[in-house]
Amino acid sequence: MAGARLASGQVPAEGPPDEKVKKVMAHKAMPAPLMGQRSGTGVPGGGRAREQSAFGRAMPRGNLAALDLGTNNCRLLIARPEGDRFVIVDAFSRIVRLGEGLAASGRLSEAAIERTLAALSVCADKLRRRRVVLARSVATEACRQAENGAAFVERVQRETGIMLDIISPREEARLAVMGCRTLLERGEGPAMIFDIGGGSTELVLLEGEADRLRIIDWLSAPHGVVSLAEAVAEHDDGPEGRAAAYAEMLRRMREAFANFAARLPKGGPARLLGTSGTVTTLASVYLNLPRYDRQAIDGLIVPAQSMREIAMRLSAMSLDERIAQPCIGEERADLVVAGCAILESILDIWPAERLGVADRGIREGILRALTDGASSRELG
Repeated sequence: MAGARLASGQVPAEGPPDEKVKKVMAHKAMPAPLMGQRSGTGVPGGGRAREQSAFGRAMPRGNLAALDLGTNNCRLLIARPEGDRFVIVDAFSRIVRLGEGLAASGRLSEAAIERTLAALSVCADKLRRRRVVLARSVATEACRQAENGAAFVERVQRETGIMLDIISPREEARLAVMGCRTLLERGEGPAMIFDIGGGSTELVLLEGEADRLRIIDWLSAPHGVVSLAEAVAEHDDGPEGRAAAYAEMLRRMREAFANFAARLPKGGPARLLGTSGTVTTLASVYLNLPRYDRQAIDGLIVPAQSMREIAMRLSAMSLDERIAQPCIGEERADLVVAGCAILESILDIWPAERLGVADRGIREGILRALTDGASSRELG
C-alpha cells in the first residue's frame, strides 16, 4: 500500500482521483481529558503549575485525560501536551454495552450498569496512578435516553469518583469533529464528518479547510449500531432473514436521514470522513489485516464504493461467518451489520468518491477543547 506520513499538524494533500488508497497520519500522538472533574478544572492531588500552550492559552503541566462513555464502549485516553500535539501516556477501551436493552425498557439494566462500573473503576485507577491534573468525562446517548441515566451518573461518582457530564447531541458532534478534523482531505466544497455510535449517529456538514472549518448544519439521528440492531432483532439468521433485516435497517436510516438529506448541497465535490468502530472495522477488512492495526487505519483513505461492497458482503454473511473475520470477531459480529446499514445510508445521501477513516474522535476533541478554546469556538 502506497502511503506517506505527515508531520504533526499537517493535513494530507488530495491525491489523484484514481488513486486506490493512500495512508496519512495527521499526528501520531493523541489527546485526552477526564476524571471526575468538569471541563477546565484541576484534579485534586495533581500539580497546578501552568504554562502557555502553542494555542496561546495557559495549560497545565502534567497529564490530561478524556473519558467517553458511549452506548457500546467505554474509552479513556491519558496524554500530556507537548507543543501543539499530545503524547499518549495511557489508554483504555472496553465494550460495555451500557445501552443493551434500553430501546425496549427505557432504562439501563443492572447487568449493563455493573459491566460499565467495572470498566470505569479501571479508568479511575489509571487516573489516580497517572496523576492527571486536568480532565473531563462525558456520557452520550444511552445516558441521555435512559430514565435512570441521572441516577446512574450519581452512582458512578459515588463508587468511582468519576463525574460524568451527560452532553447534548450537538456537543457530541462538535467534540467528534474537533477530534478528527485534521484527517479531513484538502479540497474545495463542503465536507461531512460522521460518527456512528452505539445509540446515535452524528452527521456534521462543514465548510472551510483544516483548522478553519465551520459547522453549517448537523444531525443526531436516534439510531446507532446497538439500537438499530436491537430494533430488527426479530429476523432469523437465514439468507432471507438476513436480507430482510438489512433492508429494514436501510429503510429506518433513510427515514432518519430524510430531512437532513433534503438540506444538503447537491452536486460538486464531496469530502467525507468517518470516525467509529464501523468504519475502522470495515477499513481493516478492506486491507485484509490479520488483526487490527491502528497505525494502518487512522488516516487511511479508501474508495467509498469499496466500503459499500464490503458492507453488502458482510450483511449477507451469517453470524458465524462474521465472527470468523479477523478484525470483527465475536464482540462486533452482531453489531457490524447495523453499522454497515448506517454507513451505506450515509454514502447514499453524501456520494463522495473517497472515505477518510479516523481512529480518533470525542476523547481527542475533549482534550483539544481544553487546550484550544479559540478553535473550539470557531466550530460553533
